[in-house]
Amino acid sequence: MKDQQMTVEDRAILSQSGKIRITLAVNNTARTLELEPRVSLLDALREHLALTGTKKGCNQGACGACTVLCDGERTLSCLALAVQYEGSEITTIEGLGAEGSPHPLQAAFVEQDGFQCGYCTPGQICSAIGMVEEFRAGLPSAVTPDVAAEAPEFSDEEIGERMSGNLCRCGAYVGIRAAIREAFGSELSR
Repeated sequence: MKDQQMTVEDRAILSQSGKIRITLAVNNTARTLELEPRVSLLDALREHLALTGTKKGCNQGACGACTVLCDGERTLSCLALAVQYEGSEITTIEGLGAEGSPHPLQAAFVEQDGFQCGYCTPGQICSAIGMVEEFRAGLPSAVTPDVAAEAPEFSDEEIGERMSGNLCRCGAYVGIRAAIREAFGSELSR
């Protein structure tokens, strides 16, 4: 049996150490890891790749601090197994912008005071980028008045609902919404 035809479970069973070898594409770089099949994507990023921008908050998928983008979609990395994302493009906060040239949303968070302690900020930013892509695709939310409409209105109510999976203990929600509006509002407002 060729290694490419083996399932993750087959590789784990055949491995003497109980570890498997996977390659993750993180921030446009292929990274090969040997880890146990049960390692979360969050732990793979933080503990095995030293990408500590992604935070471990509740470790139960309730706070959003661990949000990263997988193939452009928001993903709670604490609930995802790393092995599930082999072949996907994973973007963490470290993969946005460049040194001296932050992503427009990162700059807007600073300008609009969209953070206080900063712990939730990486997850907020990654979630907002994923949220904007959902909005661009015309996907409705729970507060969209007309789900058949081509594009929902980019309102504070829509932003609040779409970002409700990301908690901020400091209560910087006004600044977070303002930062999202600054970075994307002119493009998404009708």
